[in-house]
Amino acid sequence: MNFEPEMALRGIVTGIQNALESMRINKVVIGLSGGIDSAVTAALAVRAIGSEKVHGYIMPSEYSAPESAEYAYKLARNLGIEYDTIPIDDALVVLKKSLLESLGQVTGTVTEENLQARIRGVLLMAYANENNAVVVATGNKSEAFVGYCTLYGDTVGAFAPLGHIFKTEVYKIADFLNKDGEHIPQEIIDRAPSAELSPGQKDTDALPPYDILDVILAHYEDEGKQYVLDKHIDDVENVIERIEKNAYKWRQSAPALDYRKYI
Repeated sequence: MNFEPEMALRGIVTGIQNALESMRINKVVIGLSGGIDSAVTAALAVRAIGSEKVHGYIMPSEYSAPESAEYAYKLARNLGIEYDTIPIDDALVVLKKSLLESLGQVTGTVTEENLQARIRGVLLMAYANENNAVVVATGNKSEAFVGYCTLYGDTVGAFAPLGHIFKTEVYKIADFLNKDGEHIPQEIIDRAPSAELSPGQKDTDALPPYDILDVILAHYEDEGKQYVLDKHIDDVENVIERIEKNAYKWRQSAPALDYRKYI
């Protein structure tokens, strides 16, 4: 996996500029979670169009760690962008009540997790509509490939700047961005990835560690199902199953910006 973060950064920035120019829109809204993907996406958007044209929305729920909002605030200050905090707990209560009336009960953890992500997607789209802006999706290639995302939730947006960037590569871009000062708070880079949709949730609860997952995905993409990582054969089989089961999500998600066209 030969990856040059500086070249990728330049390609993504140019791609963002071209995408917005073609849409004749020069403002974007981004959901800021306090995680690495939204942080890097926001930093790249600022590079592309300037801080005054990027607006962040922080949308905590009861499952959001207190530090998540703190890190998102610090990121916004570092980048010089405006932001608003919109808790989603009240909206979640209303939606769950509506479901209870029709279903009798809501027992699925995934159901509640997806409701949270979709509330955020609805809010972001509304704010974009009101401000003649577009939502920029923050998902990366690793998560999209295996369907570790919520359709009509965190997958909404005009395009996904990190859509052709593996998760391990997102960290490399973050480190490169910080070479001339702390744009991405180090706390965000250091923390364990989590969707924060259920208590104590970590990405590794559902996925192999990203340094393993990304190797599997890269070989799967290049060589198909013949690739076998001997020490992690169970991971390989599980990842391939996830890819095949969740292909429909990839097709309906925000278009992945192919930065390679702009290098």
